[in-house]
Amino acid sequence: MLTFAKSLELVRITQQNDWVVFIIIGCISLYVFMFRSLQRDSTVKEFLMQKFPDASNNLLSWIIISFVFCLVFAAFISQYIPVVPKKVGNIHVLGYELNKFGFTFLVILGFYFIRNMLTYIFFAGTGTIKKWDLFYFTVSKFYFCISVIIIILCVISYFYPDGDLQRLPFYFGGFLGIFLFKLLFYFFHKSDIMPQKWYYKFLYICTLQIVPVLVLWKVLFF
Repeated sequence: MLTFAKSLELVRITQQNDWVVFIIIGCISLYVFMFRSLQRDSTVKEFLMQKFPDASNNLLSWIIISFVFCLVFAAFISQYIPVVPKKVGNIHVLGYELNKFGFTFLVILGFYFIRNMLTYIFFAGTGTIKKWDLFYFTVSKFYFCISVIIIILCVISYFYPDGDLQRLPFYFGGFLGIFLFKLLFYFFHKSDIMPQKWYYKFLYICTLQIVPVLVLWKVLFF
């Protein structure tokens, strides 16, 4: 019996992470297409440093960056999702059901779509709709950098899993730091992408930043 128990301890199921490789390659391919076609063969540095009047295809670039961010963020977060909700798991389409990644991706994609729509309404309602184009042009650069960081984290987390649980506090602290930096980036950017009045900025923090993140956290982890 002891010999059998020892043999069980040696058995290790190899986790198949080919799907993560495909996602990363697909996201990199989308970025290559964006730089070669939409950004006119710009380099990463040129893209990050370009001015709003000199930019082209801002909306398409923003859509690609948002989609890539949702993909890689869902790939990274899904490994920590405890279970797919039973109501969601009971939904079958052509005999298939959502796994953790599919569930996480759809939730994050829907979350950012709704929040972007509400942000547009926020700009329109505060009389600053003229800043909307400048807003998503500036924000796209931020999310591009964050998506690259998350791609690196996906490689580390999926292909170097030893000590991954010990890295969780650092992941949490890092994402919290990114969230706080994002607020500072929005409010103090030299392009002045937010409404001027302070109470509009306070409203934006509460209703379109803090509350949506708490809702997303609850949907995914509770």
